[in-house]
Amino acid sequence: MTIQGWVLFGILALFILSFGIFGAIIFEKIVWKVFSVVAAMLLIIGLFAGMRWYYQNTASGQRAMTDQKSELDNGLERTVTIYTADGEIIAQYTGKIDIEGNDGGYVLFDYEGKRYTYYNCFVESIADIK
Repeated sequence: MTIQGWVLFGILALFILSFGIFGAIIFEKIVWKVFSVVAAMLLIIGLFAGMRWYYQNTASGQRAMTDQKSELDNGLERTVTIYTADGEIIAQYTGKIDIEGNDGGYVLFDYEGKRYTYYNCFVESIADIK
């Protein structure tokens, strides 16, 4: 799971557990006290299983994991090729590269301690996300 996923899980698990403990406090019979806490624990286990399934088995969950990996590792192993408008290669870079997304008609990335900016060009980025 991502860091954001763990934080969300922690908040929801505390919320569920607090209801389980509250139920254990207000019920008088021991059977209902135990049931309240056991039900809360089962809900927390179900929440964990659901969130784990989401991050491992859905495309958006896997993208979130890849984005976090890229952010924490300062980029992904990738090949970036810069093309002119008529298809000629201007430059090609291979290695750990962190590309910044934007809508301004340029590409900005860091490679081997230097920042590269290309304006009005076409960019192909192929990342190894294993």
